[in-house]
Amino acid sequence: MPPNFPIRVECPPNVCTCQRDLLQSTPDADLRILMLTREQEKKLLERLERISSLADLEHLLQRIEQQLGVVIALAPGNNEVRTMRGIQIHLSEMPGLCRKTRQSIPAAIRKGLERQPEIAWALLDAHDLFGM
Repeated sequence: MPPNFPIRVECPPNVCTCQRDLLQSTPDADLRILMLTREQEKKLLERLERISSLADLEHLLQRIEQQLGVVIALAPGNNEVRTMRGIQIHLSEMPGLCRKTRQSIPAAIRKGLERQPEIAWALLDAHDLFGM
């Protein structure tokens, strides 16, 4: 039975590794990720780039998990964090999540952190890297 909400347009064959067909053919699969249409993805990326605080970022990540089922983990890297690239951003593996989206979400979060470096400092502080 097709979902009763608009779903993302299918990626070109042999270009993406999203396993969309497998997801749709599984009877009790979680189809929430397919609600992320290209237009919705653009809005999400713009919103991620405009984060205003660590609490705002955490709230947004929680909403993404609730609405789409995608778990995003942010943590300082194992080595020194000198730039925003030192912050690890990991998206949970799940069928239906497009390869391009998997790359663009961390990039948007990093842009937001670069625009507001105090959020990155708060993230580092929350992981006790500034502790004595």
